[in-house]
Amino acid sequence: MSISVIKTLKRLAAAALFAPAIALAAGAALHLDKAPVSTDPSALQNGAKTFVNYCLNCHSASFARYNTLEQIGLDEQQIRDNLMFTGERVGDLMKVAMRPAESKAWFGATPPDLTLIARQRASEFGSGADWLYTYLRQFYRDPARPTGWNNVIFSNVGMPHVLWELQGEQIAKVTEHEDGTKSIALELAKPGKMSVEEYDKTVSDLVSFLVWMGEPVAEKRKTVGIVVLIFLAGLFVLSYALKKNYWKDIH
Repeated sequence: MSISVIKTLKRLAAAALFAPAIALAAGAALHLDKAPVSTDPSALQNGAKTFVNYCLNCHSASFARYNTLEQIGLDEQQIRDNLMFTGERVGDLMKVAMRPAESKAWFGATPPDLTLIARQRASEFGSGADWLYTYLRQFYRDPARPTGWNNVIFSNVGMPHVLWELQGEQIAKVTEHEDGTKSIALELAKPGKMSVEEYDKTVSDLVSFLVWMGEPVAEKRKTVGIVVLIFLAGLFVLSYALKKNYWKDIH
């Protein structure tokens, strides 16, 4: 192996070693609010309602089927009557009719599929729920943007604020600091249909649903894991007692 190849491998190893630290340092300035994620069926049902009415118009959830909503306490008739706007059968995938090419032309980018969005953001920011919860509450009016909206933690976002009727319209006040950095504070200029507390609750329910949709069996998996650990602990005690009894006469 040549010396140049060895040097290249060393550089790659060093980059791989320090990449996580660099990523953490870069994201340290990003402040995320803690998302009050809930597994309560009523919260998940409200989140599903919000998702279908406000998100599923542009964003698909093509890795999930409508009948999976039965796991949050809804029956087939409730799903069919209240939540099925894009499918014909409850076993259909949660897709949208809008073509990717059209959405790219309208918004500048194709709206991402939201089935795994919470898990995807978790890999980028540590907590997908916290990122989504903060993102959906920090839109503000920006006449310079094509949609008229911008976002504090997603600068120059292409997505319009689809929940603005519920939250109202926020405006941004930029403060320049002596070290050259800037901070943005949001102020509610025009109230929406909901109070701040009601809107935060709606967003938390929506985020809870997005987290659940990314892994519907998460709670079951955790329950099974606890049962397995208890079983192993009991088995260890029995095995240790058997070992002591078996070797008690051997010195």
